[in-house]
Amino acid sequence: MSVTIHGIRNCDTMKRARAWLEARGVAYRFRDYKSEPPSRDELAAWAAAVGWEKLLNRAGTTFRKLPDSERAGLDAARALALMQARPSLIRRPVLETAGRVLVGFDESVWAALL
Repeated sequence: MSVTIHGIRNCDTMKRARAWLEARGVAYRFRDYKSEPPSRDELAAWAAAVGWEKLLNRAGTTFRKLPDSERAGLDAARALALMQARPSLIRRPVLETAGRVLVGFDESVWAALL
């Protein structure tokens, strides 16, 4: 089974997720948003799988620092454009495997899938 985990290397949630995979012997490819940002098509596919609202990290400092004009009236197209311009706005981690996309780190959900 091919597993790819997308995120930011120094994110604490990413560190926990990668440690969880390694502890269970799950081989994975790690892709850092900072050095290899997702394309518009990838973001659209993830949003189609999980919903753009779940994909957008509203809790992070990057979102909180956005001007009110950029945060107001978000829809799918605007949210995807923001995430493409600022990959830190993508919730972490995004895990792709077996045609499925999971967003966020939830051990019980990951255990059921992997």
